Amino acid sequence: MPADQDQQLDCALDLMRRLPPQQIEKNLSDLIDLVPNLCEDLLSSVDQPLKVAKDKSTGRDYLLCDYNRDGDSYRSPWSNTYDPPLDDGAVPSDKLRKLEVDANTAFDQYREMYYEAGVSSVYLWDLDHGFAGVVLIKKAGDGSKKIKGCWDSIHVIEVQEKSGGKSAHYKLTSTVMLWMQTNKEASGTMNLGGSLTRQIEQDANVSENQSHLVNIGRMIEDMENKIRTTLNEIYFGKTKDVVNDLRSVRNLGDARAQQDAQRMIADALKQRK
Repeated sequence: MPADQDQQLDCALDLMRRLPPQQIEKNLSDLIDLVPNLCEDLLSSVDQPLKVAKDKSTGRDYLLCDYNRDGDSYRSPWSNTYDPPLDDGAVPSDKLRKLEVDANTAFDQYREMYYEAGVSSVYLWDLDHGFAGVVLIKKAGDGSKKIKGCWDSIHVIEVQEKSGGKSAHYKLTSTVMLWMQTNKEASGTMNLGGSLTRQIEQDANVSENQSHLVNIGRMIEDMENKIRTTLNEIYFGKTKDVVNDLRSVRNLGDARAQQDAQRMIADALKQRK
C-alpha cells in the first residue's frame, strides 16, 4: 500500500473510532464514498454492529458477521447449514464442529447469566496447526422506560497447538461496541456511546479437546469484565464528572451568598496583617 494511501487509512480508522457506534454503518458508507479506493481495507478493519437472523430449521436466533459468511450466505451455528442454501460452503471439521456445538451451548449459558437476554453465537474454523474462532454476544435494549441501547462484543480467538499436544498458545482480540440513548422529560435527551478493543496472549495447558473451551471461556470472561470496568470508568464516570461540574444542587442565591461570605473573611484577614 502506498504511503499516502496508508496515511489515509490511518486517518479514516481514527475518525471511525470517534464517531457514534450506533451510526457505524452510515458513517462507513459515507467514508467509502469519499475514499472508494479504501473500500476493501475499511470493510475488513471496521467492526460493525452485529445483525440477528433466525435458523429456519431450529427456530433459534444467531448472529451474522464476516466469519460465518460465504458469498451472500451465512452459516447457522445451530444447524451448521447456510442461508440461502450453499452446497460448497466452508464448514469446520467433524472434531472442531463438536467443539463448536459445545462452545455455543456454554456461551449461551454465559450470556444468560451475565446479560439475562440477547443472542450469542460461536463460529470455529480449522487452521494448519490449530484452529480459530469468534464468540459473538449482542444485547439490545427494548426501549422501555424511554431508554434505548445496545451492547455488541466480538471476541476473535486464535489457538496454536504446540508439539506434544499438552499445551497451546491463545491469542484473543476483543472489541466491544456500546451505546445508550435516554429521552426523559426530567433530564432531556442524552446519547452516550463508544467502542473499545483489547488484545491478550497467553499459554495454557491442554489435557483434552474440551480444555480449549475452558481456557477460551476463562479468557473471554476476564476480558469482558476488564472492558466493562474500563467503559464504566471512561464513559459513565467521565460523563458524571462533567455533569457534576456543570450543575450544582444548590441554588444560585446560596452560591452567591457563600462567595460573599468568603470574600468578607478574606478581606478581614487582609486587614489584620
